[in-house]
Amino acid sequence: MKQLYLFNAPPSSSQTHESSTHTWLLFVDGASRNNPGPSGAGVYILKDSVPVYKEGFYLGIKTNNQAEYLALLLGIFILDQRVQQDDTIRIISDSELLVRQLTGKYRVKRTHLKPLHALATKKISVLNAELVHVVRAENVEADKMANRGIDYKKAVSKDFITLLNNHEISL
Repeated sequence: MKQLYLFNAPPSSSQTHESSTHTWLLFVDGASRNNPGPSGAGVYILKDSVPVYKEGFYLGIKTNNQAEYLALLLGIFILDQRVQQDDTIRIISDSELLVRQLTGKYRVKRTHLKPLHALATKKISVLNAELVHVVRAENVEADKMANRGIDYKKAVSKDFITLLNNHEISL
């Protein structure tokens, strides 16, 4: 005999599992006009292939590599408020230096990048995220947002600044 439900049929076990885990793509990009110069961070987030967040932020006067790391940390900060424990996370950047330093292929030589690298490594590990390098043409939205951050000078949140300060990083 078939069970009848007055409202909605209960989800099957496969439906329950699918709806409880998600795949997140975090695209990040840092930009600096001159090096060092006015800098911005771009963050673009997809959840299950659907855009859910896109913004650019002003970082002040930074080197391009500082801007890349700060964009990554800012993206992780924003994403961390949305993800669940079993979600899949891929962080995508067009910065070869950033990705190779964080995957251990390059050493971090610059003193001003070491605290940023240490914090980024810790945060990526906690999220169990995969870091992926792409060519610039595959990171267009984050790039646009980084430049928008410089143009419109949107400030980062005080909570993000506090996170940086707690790790002895100044913005």
